[in-house]
Amino acid sequence: MNTVTSLKVVKKKTQSLVEAALEQSGGLLRLAPCWVPRSFLQPGKRLKLHPDDLYAFGLNRGGIDERWFASTTPAANDNRTPDEGLSYCVAGKQRFTLQQAVEDCGALIVGEAIWKKYRRWPVYSKFFDNMGPIPHHMHQSAKQAKLVGQEGKPESYYFPPQHNNVGNNFPYTFFGLEPGTTKAQVRRCLENWNKGDNGILDLSKAYRLKPGTGWLVGPCILHAPGSLCTYEPQWGSDVFGMYQNLVEGREVPWNLLVKDVPKKNHQDLDYLVEQLDWESNVDPSFKDNHYMEPVPVADTRQEGFVDRWIVYGKVDGEQLFTAKELTVDPGCKCTIKDKGAYGLITVQGSGKMNQLTLDCPKLIRFTELTQDEVFCTAPAAQAGVVFENTSPTEPLVVLRYFGPEVNPDAPEMGAYRKNKF
Repeated sequence: MNTVTSLKVVKKKTQSLVEAALEQSGGLLRLAPCWVPRSFLQPGKRLKLHPDDLYAFGLNRGGIDERWFASTTPAANDNRTPDEGLSYCVAGKQRFTLQQAVEDCGALIVGEAIWKKYRRWPVYSKFFDNMGPIPHHMHQSAKQAKLVGQEGKPESYYFPPQHNNVGNNFPYTFFGLEPGTTKAQVRRCLENWNKGDNGILDLSKAYRLKPGTGWLVGPCILHAPGSLCTYEPQWGSDVFGMYQNLVEGREVPWNLLVKDVPKKNHQDLDYLVEQLDWESNVDPSFKDNHYMEPVPVADTRQEGFVDRWIVYGKVDGEQLFTAKELTVDPGCKCTIKDKGAYGLITVQGSGKMNQLTLDCPKLIRFTELTQDEVFCTAPAAQAGVVFENTSPTEPLVVLRYFGPEVNPDAPEMGAYRKNKF
């Protein structure tokens, strides 16, 4: 069996390897699966990872409930492996991290604008898959995260139907706080951390999750994600603070509340409360300002394919990431031009993407190579990528996410209400 671990790891400069791979594939880099465990969560078993491999990192590390896509962002886990969270490119019998490829090749991979401003690939996406809900938490803003040498983390959600044949234990997500909630009430929840359930969810509202829809969530907004398998384009950071102390009877330790807070503020309840974006959390129109449904790029159904925006909108006036879902009918072919680089994951069917084979696996072993994940370089995206569905019966469906300010033509929040197709 062709496995990731059997490939030679390249540590020298990768430019020649990357250029050869791009020439052979038509501007694309094949990526190996990147699995990430979480010690405080229970896997939802919808990542197509073999059941025997759910605890491949060891029981002490927790179950694998995430798969990261086109990631150059290390996972912020205790006792993590040196390359945990980093995606590997595969070129023949060799492999190297996408992080190293970007460092060595710059604009050839991510495009001139992103390379000039960030000198890296500043975003990533993941499948997030749990059996039940996770704690009500927030992700720090850029300003807050900078205090501990990190970056802030806005994120987005899309619930792909192909990975949600079951909803698991709690397909509802709490967002924000009920209008009228006071800072004193949230502070009291933190005061009661060691007295049983601190009651933070009593101050919030849960929304039923629906496959084929999504949400855009800025930093400093409380949210307790439910149990649908979620595709999450987001900023390249892994900061968070858990404000709920008990979930399904499982304790959430205080250190997960303050892990990305300056040490001098670890017991400063007022500081922890003030971390929250109060206006956004108590917004009476929260759903109107954060909920998304897909918006077709154009009416191309008669041509045998449909490309749809699944993540759009801005965070604090900035477009930090966007995402699309492409569906190609059986036996059809299309050329898709995009304005910038993207990470791609195949969620249904089989076919080709330029010279690379795409195939959505039914079951994946922990070290197994797949043919479902690709990084498309900026030049290839702009020139146009040919997608072909080679199946006579099944649609080819791929998700792709983009970096900051790549898609100025993306819809505004609420655009789904005007959808004509």
